[in-house]
Amino acid sequence: MNKQNYTLISLLFYFGFIWAQEQKESDFRLAFYNVENLFDIYDDSLTNDAQFLPNGDKHWSYFKYDHKLKNIAKVLTAVGGWNNAAVIGLCEIENAFVLEELTTRSPLKKLNYRFIHKESPDKRGIDVAMLYDPKQFSPIYYEFYNVKFPESPNSTTRDILYVKGLTTQSDTLHIFVNHWPSRYGGQMKTEGRRQFVALKIRHLVDSIKSTNMLSNVMIIGDLNDAPTDISVSEKLRSLPPKPPYVDNELYSLLYPLVHTQKGTHNYQGHWAVLDHLIVSGNLLNQSNGIYTSPENAYPFDADFLLEDDTKNGGKKTKRSYIGFKYNAGYSDHLPVILNFNFGSKK
Repeated sequence: MNKQNYTLISLLFYFGFIWAQEQKESDFRLAFYNVENLFDIYDDSLTNDAQFLPNGDKHWSYFKYDHKLKNIAKVLTAVGGWNNAAVIGLCEIENAFVLEELTTRSPLKKLNYRFIHKESPDKRGIDVAMLYDPKQFSPIYYEFYNVKFPESPNSTTRDILYVKGLTTQSDTLHIFVNHWPSRYGGQMKTEGRRQFVALKIRHLVDSIKSTNMLSNVMIIGDLNDAPTDISVSEKLRSLPPKPPYVDNELYSLLYPLVHTQKGTHNYQGHWAVLDHLIVSGNLLNQSNGIYTSPENAYPFDADFLLEDDTKNGGKKTKRSYIGFKYNAGYSDHLPVILNFNFGSKK
């Protein structure tokens, strides 16, 4: 057994990830995780990060920050199973510093991830980012699309991260990493902003597809809406994954979880699908160079990410905080995983 394999196996057993043995085999794994407030302990005068300072409401400390880093590293290692994920989209990242710490100072450093990040105009200072394994995925171009709302030009939100890159089999992937405007203030009051972002992404997708109908497009992220909401179903035009699949259409692979007892986010005992894995139809065709299926998309709901919901029954996500009480957990969202296989070239 070589040293690298021994290190990975040791990590998996150290974290107790017997669950990883049950994950599906894949040639290429993509994941997304809303890590919920991965802040450092230092004040950024340009953003509203006061809650996550040592003298803030949550009494954020180096110990809590370091524990959060290790918890996120634990999750991302487990998400990869025996073969680490090639690409991981992230949101609620404060800055490049926490990504540097995550990839070089936490146990995740063994996997040698690189990252793509840019400071967004979000008032709280939380951003989207991408981790990638350079042995499995090679970015060749990326861009951060700023979102400006016509009716409220001074309002800010997270950028949309677009990455174009190559797999080891020279498949070109177009990946959009998202964190759409929140429902804070009410779903109905804020839905127009999510619809605006959805239309912007649909325009970008159509532009890519107009050049090459068989472009491999993936839209991942916390959209703060369900697959059945207008922003996703009508503005983004993301369909339930039912064949026959059309190359230039988009399909929401987690749609089958709607109206079940599963999801990616739990609020007052109700599970909802807010974190999405959406792909273009050609990626659901086994004759494509890289392909997947609805069965290969799922939330990562390992036991260590959950705790008993004593108020509503069942399970809920184990968060870092419950209100202002430190809970030493992970996030209020579950990660989502999408497995791909390599097929024959056309």
